[in-house]
Amino acid sequence: MNILLLSMPDSFEHMPSLVVRIPNGALTSLAGNVDPHHHVAVADLILVQRRVRATVERLVRELRPDVVGLSVMTFQRKTARKIINLIRQIKPDVKIVVGGFDPSLDPAAYCDLTDGVVDFIVRGEGEITFRELLRAIENNASYANIAGLSYRDADQFYHNVDRPAHRLLGEEIRPPDRSARVLQGYTCLGRQIDVIETSRGCTFDCSFCSIIEMLGRNFRTYPIERVLDDIRDAQKHGARLIFFIDDNITLNVRRFEQLCRAIIAAGLNNIDYTVQAMTSAIANHGETLAPLMRQAGFRYVFLGIENIVEEDLQFLRANPKNTKREHGHQAGNASIKAIEYIHHNHMYVIGGLIVGNPDDTRQSIQANLDFAREYIDWPYIQHPMPYPRTPMTRDFQERQLILNQQVEEYDGTTSVIRTEHLTVGEVEFMRWQAERWIKARHVPVVFAHAPLFTLRMLPQLAAWHFRGSTLLNFLGLEDEHKAFERYRTIRKRERIYL
Repeated sequence: MNILLLSMPDSFEHMPSLVVRIPNGALTSLAGNVDPHHHVAVADLILVQRRVRATVERLVRELRPDVVGLSVMTFQRKTARKIINLIRQIKPDVKIVVGGFDPSLDPAAYCDLTDGVVDFIVRGEGEITFRELLRAIENNASYANIAGLSYRDADQFYHNVDRPAHRLLGEEIRPPDRSARVLQGYTCLGRQIDVIETSRGCTFDCSFCSIIEMLGRNFRTYPIERVLDDIRDAQKHGARLIFFIDDNITLNVRRFEQLCRAIIAAGLNNIDYTVQAMTSAIANHGETLAPLMRQAGFRYVFLGIENIVEEDLQFLRANPKNTKREHGHQAGNASIKAIEYIHHNHMYVIGGLIVGNPDDTRQSIQANLDFAREYIDWPYIQHPMPYPRTPMTRDFQERQLILNQQVEEYDGTTSVIRTEHLTVGEVEFMRWQAERWIKARHVPVVFAHAPLFTLRMLPQLAAWHFRGSTLLNFLGLEDEHKAFERYRTIRKRERIYL
């Protein structure tokens, strides 16, 4: 059969396509795990954000897919429905499958029989479920015994039992198939980028996170040699930067150190790596871990700082992973110590913070913004989002704090939760006002690393980064709130991809 796998074009504010276009690793993993006689094409629509309709039409007409799969996050749901409707107009008999975080955690949202009609929902990890589904379609067999699948029979949806988490041992999950990609242009700062997965899962229970609900409370790892082979394959396909997309790679620090040593021994430390890490892991082991990371080629570390105010950390249930320990005892917030280790070893911090929590005041938000300004190289500041089935969302619902039901605005940087002391507009304005200037300070570092890209793209980047602003704003002759409102209007318009 012909299979077309699509990721959505909607991107996060912190990851503008001018600067970074990262591939969807789940789709190439699906492509690598179907039976080999199928013809699979993977298309990441972030590469064609302003040509989505024309690209989808061309791919469907050229490839004539029997099955189309879409990977969807919550803020991409509206776009996904539009794409499904477009595909059905072109090829009415195609089978439509959706998967990813949003369909897995809110399958009811995809059981609508009037708009964006789907045939199957793959819930949770999809490689084996999708493989078994294709076999059933091909053989006209029953879907009833495929774990992790929801399927439509006429006007009724049936939801099979959940599939247990994959163990990641042996050949259970085969390596991704990067050759299935049919679009080009995966870049970060002008250099080709790819993604690698070395583990899955997390054992912490942060209230804002979907991973426990999606995968359960667990931590599973691929063998180190498999990871090295995957890096080599990404490099063979042109990657010069690699982003490790593990949910929490630093849960096992000893294994992460082994991975760093293996990368060095294999001569794969000529690649620039970015990784997501816990502040506590870096703070508690940074004296030996951080130099090893730098030697292995790591350049950026995304730290899940979450918040520097103790009350907010308690609300986010993120205290354990942000606590430094000394001599077996808790020794305060781990963030500053982790950042010191990273900076001392010539790496840079992408700092994840969440502001606009229900009890936040102007002072508590400002404290986080001041912290970002002083310690963080590239801020990744978000607002709490009511993503399906998270503990945070249940709390928001019970307290009736959700002011905006338009899920396309659940993009992390649109404030949608009522706070006790500030309006959603005030929360969002404070973040927007501070964050763009903090990011601008990082331009010299980017220039030193990618001078030609910076010189070529700087006018476009400045225009994008300060969109909504005018000369009057910079001269202090116009209230910045007017620029902010223009920015919000532009951002709403940018969300329309077809």
